[in-house]
Amino acid sequence: MYRSVDQVWRTQPRTMSPAVMESTARRIGEHARAHGLGALGIVLHGGEPLLAGKEFISSAVRAIRREVDETVQLTYAIQTNGVRLDEEYLELFAELHVRVGISMDGDRTAHDRHRRRADGRGSHAQVAAAVDRIAEGPYRPLFSGLLCTIDLDNDPVRTYRALLRHRPPMVDFLLPHGNWSTPPPGRNPASADTPYADWLIEVFEQWYGAPVQETRVRILEQIVALLLGGRAVVEGLGLEPLGYVVIETDGSISQDDTLRTTYPGAAATALHVLKDPFDRALNQSALVARRSGLAALATGCQSCRLRRVCGGGHYAHRYRADGTGFVNPSVYCPDLTALIDHVRRRVAQDVDRLRAAPAPTGTPPL
Repeated sequence: MYRSVDQVWRTQPRTMSPAVMESTARRIGEHARAHGLGALGIVLHGGEPLLAGKEFISSAVRAIRREVDETVQLTYAIQTNGVRLDEEYLELFAELHVRVGISMDGDRTAHDRHRRRADGRGSHAQVAAAVDRIAEGPYRPLFSGLLCTIDLDNDPVRTYRALLRHRPPMVDFLLPHGNWSTPPPGRNPASADTPYADWLIEVFEQWYGAPVQETRVRILEQIVALLLGGRAVVEGLGLEPLGYVVIETDGSISQDDTLRTTYPGAAATALHVLKDPFDRALNQSALVARRSGLAALATGCQSCRLRRVCGGGHYAHRYRADGTGFVNPSVYCPDLTALIDHVRRRVAQDVDRLRAAPAPTGTPPL
């Protein structure tokens, strides 16, 4: 995002002011009361959120708690690159009940290819130490998992095994953000090749074929759940409506910041926490479209046999700068089709095997 077409972040403050933070907290409380919400999820994101400092993070979490009724279940999460995740931060997160996700792209070679410090040095050693600090000690209950952006230059099995060494409760593999006009690395929109599906299928076989579950892999377990009639809880799969907004450091209310990879201003709403309730954002046409499920998909997607599982893919990945905007299939359409079909075949084989197996005495048949 920071190297993409929308560079508005350069004009924004690096950290929220106390006034913006307090106003954001009030808007969250206001919205929860207006809609009678019983639960809310708050994600502290960046950039790198730990650069805001312990005092700011503490005051932000406490401000939201003050403004939200005690009957509302609040969950807090933070996504960090792990470089600054020391013992003091972990103590603070334990006190505030903030769960921690860490971005890590595999072993040293894989991780340091992109995640380098300003002086060019790789960050893998520091990040690995931070992951072990939260994974192996008393702070493990705070550990939500590892986030890994797929790089086709990294071997999928080696990457997966490198992440497993840290015993993460979950691994989230992300497709690199790209679209029809600015394709992701290795994805030729004119080609039927499926490099990202091929990569994830190798991970799937390791994960699904393990004799005992070694971790959760979110994209894969979500596909399995959808194929079995369940619901997705992540954007980019299924047809569940969007349920969040982003508050920028200057207080502006925006859509998902991944839209900044499409065109300048794509995520903007012209709304601000100092003057606008969140309902005004939810009623804007762009957000209404993103909550419209099947009706918001391209014509071909609406009739596709995989529409309930794929859901058209991530919204940002549908963009094409030819006037059609986001009413297109995902630029990853061949990959998503190949991956979902592979998972469907493997799961169907196991379901058929279970159906054919003799039921234990006293057990009703499937």
